[in-house]
This record gives sequence, C-alpha cells and structure tokens, in this order.
Amino acid sequence: MRHQALLATLVLGAALVTGSVTSSVGIDVTTYHNDNGRTGQNLSETTLTWANVNSGAFGKTAFLPTDGKVDAQPLYLSALSIPGQGARNMLYVATEHGSVYGFDADSGAVVWRASTLGAGETPSEAVFGCGQVTPEIGVTATPVIDRARGVIYVAAMSKNSAGSYFQRLHALDLTSGAEALGGPRTIQATFPGSGAGSSGGVQTFNPKYYYERAGLLLVNGRLILTFTSHCDADPYTGWILAYDPATLAQTGVLNVTPNGPTSGRGAIWMAGAGPAADAAGNVFLLDANGDFDTALDGNGFPSRGNFGNAFLKIATTGGLFVADYFATFNTVSQSAADVDLGSGGALVLPDLVDGSGRVRHLAVGAGKDTHLYVVDRDAMGKWSPSNNNNVYQDLSGALPGGVWSMPAYFNGMLYYGSNGAPLKAFPITSARVAASPASQSARSFPYPGTTPGISASGTTNGIVWAVENANPAVLHAYDATNLAHELYNSTQAGSRDSFGAGNKFITPTIVSGRIFVGTQTGVAVFGSLAPAPPTNLRFVRTA
Repeated sequence: MRHQALLATLVLGAALVTGSVTSSVGIDVTTYHNDNGRTGQNLSETTLTWANVNSGAFGKTAFLPTDGKVDAQPLYLSALSIPGQGARNMLYVATEHGSVYGFDADSGAVVWRASTLGAGETPSEAVFGCGQVTPEIGVTATPVIDRARGVIYVAAMSKNSAGSYFQRLHALDLTSGAEALGGPRTIQATFPGSGAGSSGGVQTFNPKYYYERAGLLLVNGRLILTFTSHCDADPYTGWILAYDPATLAQTGVLNVTPNGPTSGRGAIWMAGAGPAADAAGNVFLLDANGDFDTALDGNGFPSRGNFGNAFLKIATTGGLFVADYFATFNTVSQSAADVDLGSGGALVLPDLVDGSGRVRHLAVGAGKDTHLYVVDRDAMGKWSPSNNNNVYQDLSGALPGGVWSMPAYFNGMLYYGSNGAPLKAFPITSARVAASPASQSARSFPYPGTTPGISASGTTNGIVWAVENANPAVLHAYDATNLAHELYNSTQAGSRDSFGAGNKFITPTIVSGRIFVGTQTGVAVFGSLAPAPPTNLRFVRTA
C-alpha cells in the first residue's frame, strides 16, 4: 500500500523538459545524454545544418590529448567566468587514469587538470582479469555538473600499494579543479539482506567488486550513483546510493537484490547510460540479470525485495525504494541465460497524447533479448508468469542483435542502434511506438551498436550523430527525417578526419556547432573547416 500511495503522489504534475540546458550565456551540456530524460537532443543548435554538414565544409578540427581512455561523455559549459581569465567555453573530460580535465573548448588549452587519486594510489587494474574496462579503471561514469554550485561531481576508483581498493565521490571546482564541498567522500554502504555475500543479515558494499559505470544523476535535490559489478565476479548485488549535493553526505541506500538466494547480482550496467528521471523526481533504470522473487506480496512486488532483471522506477522522496517495476514473464530464465535487460539504457519520453485524448507518461528500454519495451510510468505492469501483456508495449524482435546502447528521441521519433544492425528510426503516433522503423541507415553498426545524439534548431535541421566502434572509429551524421540519407562520415575525406580506434560505449557531445568524441587517447573535435580567428592560449593551472 505504501508503494501505491506514494507512487500516486509522485506522478502528479510530472512533465519532462527535454533539450540541453540553456544558461543565461549559452548552451550547456551538464549531464549524460543532455537531460535527465536522457533524450540525447540539443534543440538549440543553429550552426550545424543539412547544408553545411558535409565533407567539404565539416570535419575534424582538433584533438585534445589526455592521460587515459575517455569512457565518460565529455560535458560542456558556455561562458564560464574563470578568475583572472575572463569567460571561457569549457569542456570537461574524465579519464580512466583517474584524471579530470577542464579544457578551453575553443582553443584546446588545458585550463586545469585534477587527479582523483589519493597519495600513493593508482587507478585500479581489471582485478578479476576480464576485458570490460582495460587496462585501468579510474573514472568510467559520465560526471554531472551543478553550475549553480560551481562543481562537477565525479565518481572514481583507485587502489593503494597495500592492495586496498577505494570508490570515492568528488566535487571539483569548475574553475580550478580543486576539491570542494568537503570532498572527496569515500563511498561506503550497508543494507539489510541475507543473500549472496551478506554477513549477519547485512549486505556491505565492497569497493573491490564494483565500479561506477552508469552516468551520475542530479534529481530532486539528490545526487544518485548506481554501481555495476567488477568483471561479473561473484558475489555482487545491485547498489543505488543517494547523496546530498551540497554536503556530499549520504542520504539514501537501496539494494535491489539484497536477499538473492542464488547469486544476488542485479547490478546496473546500461552501457554507461545514466539513470533517467522524470520531472517528479522518479528515477528509471534497467538492472541486469539477478535473482527475482516470483513469489509476490499483496501489492505485486517481489516478496523478498529481489528485483533482478527488471525495469525499475525508484522513488527519491522519503528515501530510496522501488515504487514500481516491470519484469518479463521469463525473467528468471533470461537471467540464467545472461539474456538480460540491463545491457541497455532507459529513456523517459515527453508527455504524449494517445488516440483517446489521454496524456501518457511513458519510458522505453531494451536489452539483450531483441525486444523494445515501452512502459507506462504510472503503472509499469509488474510481473506475470505467462506473458508480457501487462506492459504498455512489447515490440518483439524490433532490435535484432540486442541492445548494448542508449536510444535518442527527437520530434516524434525514437532512434535505436542495436548490436550489428542499422541505426533505426521508430515513429511514435498517438503515444504508440511503431513496430517497424520509418527509415534506417545503410550502415550496420558493430558491437555494441551505437548511442545516437541529436542536433536541431527546434524541429528543423535535425541531424542524428552516431559513432561506429571500429578501427578506425567512424563518426556518422544522418538526416533525422530519413536515416538512409547520410550527410557525412569521417572516412569520406580519406584519413583527414581519422580519430583512432573505437571506444566501446562513447556518446558524442553536440553543442555550439561542434561534436566532441571521446577516444582511447583523448577527445576528437569536429566542426566547421572554415578558418577560425586566432586565439591566445592562456596559462595552465594544475590542481
């Protein structure tokens, strides 16, 4: 009853505001995939158009080297006032070597560089010998920026010479990289649970067995972190933590598989996508294969609190708890076969009106089973033992190859790039996602598929940007109204626009006429090839 009453309260007045943040001085990209809905769209892009995005006028203009792989999406602030230096457009880049860079986005100068490593520490290695993140693990997840507080929040992993591992939450000053708000804060957590890895009825977070992969989320006055397992090494469970963004004090702990009798598991992967959120502060995510209780309580929730392999709605008012969920009818066998939902990210759609005139609050998600799931955020469907008729839409086979990526939304269209398949555009009509795409790219994208991003000026000049994980990697630009029409790709001018080997889950950042693409050695910058006026490089501050 508590779930139902609070759920009804939380959804009142919910509305999604999409698009990159417009500050008083320009366009900012402060979080993964542009907004908390994770739509991936920048609707204030007036420079990039169908007419000028071509190999004659557009291409690679710079490369910003870093000290390690860039797995996190670069973030951007316009006209940030830096003491003694005036206003700069800033690009923030985090690396697996545990560094965070503040670049001048126009000149490429390093304004500051900060390390998240403690004294005598190094980034973590791949402790259990797998190749998920190699050769080192420092900052994997996309940070999040709070411009009003003047900080960028970063989750980082490290180890010391004695073999102890650390997960820490940092708040770095946007102008200098200095630690702020009393940070860093060592990440620790306990939760009641008697399942895999527990002791005395308590689950304890072990920093060696986890790392932060999904992007950080600022919502409802809370900073949300979610953790994936390190190399699938048992025992592990599904941790979600909340912090006060003003003080870095921990304000909430949730474990979504605390009493799993088999393995627990249920970590949050989502191909690096950040958990999505609606305007009411509800968080939506897909957790990976793990224990699920097919014995339900009187409200239709797993009786022991195990939500492995489910599409979750997490309430952030009154603590953290699962307010609603959807699980496939075959969730247990899916987990056993490692064909889970947790390989892809969730996206909150803007409010839509169905055929009867009813406003619908929807979200979409997909994983390894090739289905595209659309959930009603007000009533997600929970679990049925016989079929998936309880979910708003189940589009079976819509995403061949499975999903290890994140979709994007623009102007009534949903864009998905599944594994080994073309990038597809699914129309949404009367609050229903079409079972077949309206258009698709000629090119198929190898593992893990692709996470597209959108640039547009309102609803005009819509361009879908997608990175192909190949060697060399390829940046593609497509007409958003017809994906068969490719405007540009980075191989069209020979080697001129090459930017190195692919980086598995990278998401392009599109802002102010430029595309920033993380690579294994830095960030490639694409934009107009017209000569720019000279810029005086200024001094570098190291924190």
